[in-house]
Amino acid sequence: MKDLIEYIAKSLVDRPEEVSVKETEGEKTTIIELRVAKEDLGKVIGKMGRTARSMRTILNAAATKIGKRCVMEILE
Repeated sequence: MKDLIEYIAKSLVDRPEEVSVKETEGEKTTIIELRVAKEDLGKVIGKMGRTARSMRTILNAAATKIGKRCVMEILE
């Protein structure tokens, strides 16, 4: 899951070297924390949150396929 989000985020931003993804696994839920450069934050979130919502949808589809639940947080 971490690699999927990292690939998508690096494709969207101008400064891919500043993208960092941290994965924290719990018993039932995996939390993915995405950090990007401050000037790239708008590109990852998108207009009215559409890009972020799309990334979460893809993440949930991939997680459901392996029988898990994933939550993505975008941090500054």
